[in-house]
Amino acid sequence: MKTVSFAIPCFNSAEYMDKCIESVLKCGDDIEVIIVNDGSTKDNTSEKAHEWEVRYPGIVKVIDKENGGHGSGVNAALKEAGGLYFKVVDSDDWLDELAMIPVMRYLRLQMELPVPTDMVIANYVYEKVHENTRTVMHYRNVFPVEREFTWSEIGHFRQSQYLLMHSVIYRTSLLREIGLTLPEHCFYVDNIFVYEPLPYVKTMYYLDVDMYRYFIGREDQSVNEKVMLKRIDHQLKVTRQMIDAVHPSEDVSEPKLAKYMDGYLTMMMSICNVFLRMEETEENERKRLDIWNYLKTHNPSSYKRVKRSALSTVGNLPTHLGRDVLIGVYHIAQKVFKFN
Repeated sequence: MKTVSFAIPCFNSAEYMDKCIESVLKCGDDIEVIIVNDGSTKDNTSEKAHEWEVRYPGIVKVIDKENGGHGSGVNAALKEAGGLYFKVVDSDDWLDELAMIPVMRYLRLQMELPVPTDMVIANYVYEKVHENTRTVMHYRNVFPVEREFTWSEIGHFRQSQYLLMHSVIYRTSLLREIGLTLPEHCFYVDNIFVYEPLPYVKTMYYLDVDMYRYFIGREDQSVNEKVMLKRIDHQLKVTRQMIDAVHPSEDVSEPKLAKYMDGYLTMMMSICNVFLRMEETEENERKRLDIWNYLKTHNPSSYKRVKRSALSTVGNLPTHLGRDVLIGVYHIAQKVFKFN
């Protein structure tokens, strides 16, 4: 068994995928790199992937498949993964070589244990290359450092702190046991990846190192504001699945985890509020009311807590003035936390 399977979903990624793959390969010979060519059509992504496979036999594996979106690529890699752990790395991002030394050291230690840690966590960095700026997102105020712990031992998450796909490494069999399947032909499914498995995660380990470098700046990137406006229906679809998947007050026995998951759902609802109110149309307002009604109907206990949060209060302020306040608050947060 390999120590960790790194999944790299690629779609027309030839321009930048080499940097990502090179950074992953530096983690050692006891890893598996699964490059998923998700039906690329505009470049030689597949050819590049197979070149890496030839250069690193037994380490790099290529999956060529019809286009199904980022979630489909993750699903395909998870199905084939042979590592004890599973880590997704987007093809335009990269891993920090020095930070991965202690991360890999800990993962290798787990190979020798009868009950390995369920989830390993490290920091990620917003890399705004075109602005020559970076913002580190850490969890040192939330998690004990370099020791195994449970949800009962965590601290308080700040408004800007969430577990992202970038910061987590799961035990592979845990994801398979719960049947995690991400929606196909849909963006923003990474939110599901770091939400649905959490009630099944019993043990964690946090390293305060800047492991994951998250590139921000391409115009076609899914987190680009203009792109998010066009893909608001994807955001709504993902939010609905999260509403249905876990009812924190009923499905989660640990209060601190339940509180965090309600907070994450609050953030998702706030994103829906922001982007549906950026363009004032009757259709957008109908969609906004529909998603809130969906939460109220399908997860009433979370609805009560989410609705009375400060974020939701601002997001639901009535009138044009309320909309302007919401958009203003969003743009201030965007500048402060540099999330897109």
